[in-house]
Amino acid sequence: MTSSEETPSFRLAYVPGVTPGKWARIWNERLPDVPLTLLGVAAAEASDVLRGRDADAGLVRLPVDRTALSAIPLYTETTVVVVPKDHAIAAAEEVSVAELADEIVLHPLDDTLEWERLPGQPAIERPATTADAVELVAAGIGVLVVPQSLARLHHRKDLTYRPVPDAPGSSVVLSWPEDETTDLVEEFIGIVRGRTVNSTRGRPRSRVEPENKGAETDGRRRKPAPGRAAGKQGGGSAGGKPRTGSGGAKQARAAKRGKPRRRP
Repeated sequence: MTSSEETPSFRLAYVPGVTPGKWARIWNERLPDVPLTLLGVAAAEASDVLRGRDADAGLVRLPVDRTALSAIPLYTETTVVVVPKDHAIAAAEEVSVAELADEIVLHPLDDTLEWERLPGQPAIERPATTADAVELVAAGIGVLVVPQSLARLHHRKDLTYRPVPDAPGSSVVLSWPEDETTDLVEEFIGIVRGRTVNSTRGRPRSRVEPENKGAETDGRRRKPAPGRAAGKQGGGSAGGKPRTGSGGAKQARAAKRGKPRRRP
């Protein structure tokens, strides 16, 4: 495994629609001595970039090559249909896949949604990119079903979008070469998972217990109680009276012998 000392910077790839700004800001606050380089890549090229070690990790969309790459799920996006503002669909709050049956639904080559069956009617040709498909929607050629972040990325004033709840969602993951789980990758995993700067990555902290719990508690030895100390040193009780044991009886007899007898 490559050590963090051998990596002068951390290279993070990200695909269109994904916004790494918040995580990049946290990285710069926590690791100011390790520059973070952001690499925008096409969704179709993301796996190749990671397998080729051109990035240390990437914010990419499923599917990814799980034979060579590790992945941690982050979130799944809402899927929407992009239409002209004067389209009938624009009057609805949301639409179903079935309601797109009579529409020409554009299916760009860089589509990231995994359909079991494509919705609507197919276009004569597939647009090369999502950006090209958006231009065709604006020209009235058809409609486009995409993750919501891509609809926002390619926003136009003459277009709008509506949710399609029963369409496949687009899942975004953090991915990296599985044999390159470096310390810096672990740091970024902690950031996207919301770990605090003091987190121990799940490793329990050891607890140090005092050796002599009875003798020392706050670093100072306990002092004997005043009454008990007086009893040990002076032989008397706390109230100053003589003890009633054998020592006290001897003292009493000695005192009697010392008194002179009175003559009758």
